[in-house]
Amino acid sequence: MVSRPSLETATASDPDKFVEPLELGKRVKEIRLTKGWTLEEVSKRTGIARSTLSKIENDQVSPSFAIVQKLIHGLEMDLPQLFVETKEHSIAGRRDVTKAGEGEPHPTATYEHELLSFSISRKKMVPFKTIVRARNFNEFKEWVRHDGEEFLLVLSGSVIFYSEFYEPVDLNEGDSVYYDAAMGHAVISTSSEDAQILWVVAR
Repeated sequence: MVSRPSLETATASDPDKFVEPLELGKRVKEIRLTKGWTLEEVSKRTGIARSTLSKIENDQVSPSFAIVQKLIHGLEMDLPQLFVETKEHSIAGRRDVTKAGEGEPHPTATYEHELLSFSISRKKMVPFKTIVRARNFNEFKEWVRHDGEEFLLVLSGSVIFYSEFYEPVDLNEGDSVYYDAAMGHAVISTSSEDAQILWVVAR
């Protein structure tokens, strides 16, 4: 088996450092096959060389922060879809502290995510704070969906929570919703300032 380079934490100011893959290669391949795309098609969509994509899928390299951003945009997906694992692992006795503003940034066209407790891999929960930039449901090309269950808490502002099988619901500061993340969902801001929410994805 080809050994990986040692992993380091990436930041927006240093995008070429490695990010924890969290079985990223497996997730990229799963998503690519689900969409019916070839490596060549994904290469054109992401601007990442076909050979590099192949190495990522086969866990031969650890992608940089910049490449992770290209994957998120090119695969037309959102952060949890890339980082939520499909298998459960049992590891006890861990702890990770994320100071305010020190989470891992993952901006997209509709959301500005801040991944929390990013130093722990194979988590049963994936917590992150998000600034909701989207103002209209039409800004989403398709429903966001991924494995697991999800909890959303509005930290500030107000939003509309859209879900595939229910009517849209208005949520204000302090309101929350828990739902099956495999059900299509999306959130837009309705307050004068972009709303901020806490998301926790659990498998």
